[in-house]
Amino acid sequence: MIGYLPRSLTVGGRKLAINADFRIALNLFEYLKSGRLTPLEKAYLTVRVIYNDVIPDDLFEEAVERAYWFLDGGDMPKSEPSNVPLIDWKHDEQMIFPAVSKAAGVEVRDLPFLHWWSFLGTMGEVDEGLFTAVMNIRYKLANGKKLEKYEREFLRRHKKLVILHTEEEQEAIRETEEFLKTIT
Repeated sequence: MIGYLPRSLTVGGRKLAINADFRIALNLFEYLKSGRLTPLEKAYLTVRVIYNDVIPDDLFEEAVERAYWFLDGGDMPKSEPSNVPLIDWKHDEQMIFPAVSKAAGVEVRDLPFLHWWSFLGTMGEVDEGLFTAVMNIRYKLANGKKLEKYEREFLRRHKKLVILHTEEEQEAIRETEEFLKTIT
């Protein structure tokens, strides 16, 4: 149906209510990126967070597939997957929300509910600003494209904003910063 935002997913022929707010998806992504969870644990966590109902064991695999479909934006056209992450929801939070709020014309964090797909769609409408500048530089770096002079200067000045680190790298940076505090 045109204009439909799902509040349930069909699993095993049954419509199961889901938690469709953007905050649920973003918080789930933060947990899923943890290197401490196995793929099965990630699937279990996804099902527990997305569905309001208890999922029978025989429907678990289908429920996981449908939940991932929902989190992926449904049938929305996808770009080619990148081996290098271009976005980190937590790291980029202070850029994402102002950009999405500007595109939406309202502070999205103040809304009691905003469907995950509406959030994704609004992200796609974000125009020029800090968030898009950072995303463009990350895209170019990930794809071996040459940066313009102004982009190189921006990267030099805002390296911590642009460069994403793995969890292990972030932990090493935190440990180094803590150590430096003890010797200065």
